[in-house]
Amino acid sequence: MSTSPLQFMRQVRQEMKKVTWPTKKEVVPACTMVVILVAIATAFFFAVDVVLGWGVGEILQLGK
Repeated sequence: MSTSPLQFMRQVRQEMKKVTWPTKKEVVPACTMVVILVAIATAFFFAVDVVLGWGVGEILQLGK
């Protein structure tokens, strides 16, 4: 059972009418939280990378 492109587009338009889009009042706090959490995750992984890099460097220095 195949759907024609025209029928598919009609179905898409019908489904898009059912979508409830978030308001600006809902989007701004959500985006703010995402930016904050990304910054925290970035700082955490940077710190872990620095510590592990230092540790590996110290271990490699033991062989000299």
